[in-house]
Amino acid sequence: MEKSCTLAVKAIPHAPRDALAGWLGDALKVKVHAPALEGRANAQLCAFLADTLTLPRRAVTLVRGDKSRQKLVRITGLTLAEVRARLPG
Repeated sequence: MEKSCTLAVKAIPHAPRDALAGWLGDALKVKVHAPALEGRANAQLCAFLADTLTLPRRAVTLVRGDKSRQKLVRITGLTLAEVRARLPG
């Protein structure tokens, strides 16, 4: 069975650049450059997390929160402990 987990994310769209902004309790705070229009920030968020975790882009998908800053993403291929170990802060 393939490893996977869900990760709570607080997204900050329209930032100067894509960046991890640390942990807010159990949620990862992520700044994305894309604006919150037509799902562009969500797509950028998933792509940025996949690149940061060195996973294929299809391994990071949005589960909940497409119109909210509070999001839940599914990460396929890693456990939550492995995700936390790969992310700084």
